[in-house]
Amino acid sequence: MSGTEPTEYRQCAGFMLANREGKVFVGQRIDGKNLGAWQMPQGGIDPGENQEQAALRELEEETGVTADLVEIVARMPYPVQYDLPEELMGKLWGGKYRGQEQHWFLGRFTGSDDDIDLEAHDPPEFCEWQWVEPANLPDLIVPFKRDVYASLVKELAPLI
Repeated sequence: MSGTEPTEYRQCAGFMLANREGKVFVGQRIDGKNLGAWQMPQGGIDPGENQEQAALRELEEETGVTADLVEIVARMPYPVQYDLPEELMGKLWGGKYRGQEQHWFLGRFTGSDDDIDLEAHDPPEFCEWQWVEPANLPDLIVPFKRDVYASLVKELAPLI
């Protein structure tokens, strides 16, 4: 890498959505389908949004699940960060960020599977979705995010 690599982290919010059976929503990213890239709803915090608002907006945009269909249970007690792998550094987010600092929320889904709509926002980010055991999350995620997901499972899964 050159001496011009980014040093800032993009501020991001995410949502761990748990169903009545204690399983967690994951979606397969359209842009990562060949890699089997699954993740929970997450994305950047827009100007004027707080972290919870951003997490709920991302949840709705990526799954169609509206705030009235979730009960927020907890917030991750600390932000988690990841660095992009070298091959992506400088290519995502206009090359401004070295990775993300994420603020996560856990919520219980009070709706039904029929309320999940991956095409609620155009363009959609996920092409498929499933409910998984929380302990399996780190194995489904791209390698550079696995430590983040392991932290989420450790801190939030016991509260499901």
